[in-house]
Amino acid sequence: MEKKAFFFQGDKILLPLDASEAKAEYAFPLELYKEFIDPEIFEIPALDKQTASITVVSVTLDTVLPENWESIPVRQIVVMFNINSAVISPILRAYHIVQWRGESQFCGTCGAKNGYDSTQAARLCPKCGRLEFPRICPAMVVVITDNENKILLAHNKKYKKNVYSHISGFNEAGESLEETVVREVREEINIEIKDIEYIGSQPWPFPNSLMLGFKARYSSGTIQCDGDEIEDAKWFTRDNLPELPGEGSLSRFLINCWIEGSL
Repeated sequence: MEKKAFFFQGDKILLPLDASEAKAEYAFPLELYKEFIDPEIFEIPALDKQTASITVVSVTLDTVLPENWESIPVRQIVVMFNINSAVISPILRAYHIVQWRGESQFCGTCGAKNGYDSTQAARLCPKCGRLEFPRICPAMVVVITDNENKILLAHNKKYKKNVYSHISGFNEAGESLEETVVREVREEINIEIKDIEYIGSQPWPFPNSLMLGFKARYSSGTIQCDGDEIEDAKWFTRDNLPELPGEGSLSRFLINCWIEGSL
């Protein structure tokens, strides 16, 4: 059976222009690595007995792509698929490891050139023995509704113009996820919430996050945007929604669940 691999260059996935059939999975024959100059080739161990190991070919940012290859941002591919797509999971895992390997080339304890533990996705320092695993930063996103079942959506300065989504933020040291939800909502839009409930999660390696979705009910307070991250926040009904984040993200998945009435 022909061995296949994912090809990456920075934050982009690479694919041959003539590989129309294989584009559905974005994995291509490993032997195509020969078309690149000094690529890094490595194997990402399987997570368990139900999943397969992943072969990766990574080329440097200054590598000039052959004329018969093109590059597509990984983030652009994600929005083309359903959040639970079997195609996306290995791509996100491979991309996360590729980025982490580039950022962990030296031991964080002694500074020596890092090695790699082939039995698991981990760096193993050959000098001091420090074992380092990929960084994963938990972040929450929360669907907030009121007694009229309106949804609260906000415009972040980082979003494209007119796009509204949920309040979100990173978990801090010593803080539970529920505490993160309360704090971020309070800091960014000045309201209090209640009935916090976990819904689901999604790996989101842009750069190294694990998104955790919650729902909550409005409790008290008047919306007042912090002005630093959030420029505007409003209550919306199902028949009066703003432009929403792209499909494929946990944020859009949660909005779709609310639209369908399952939240």
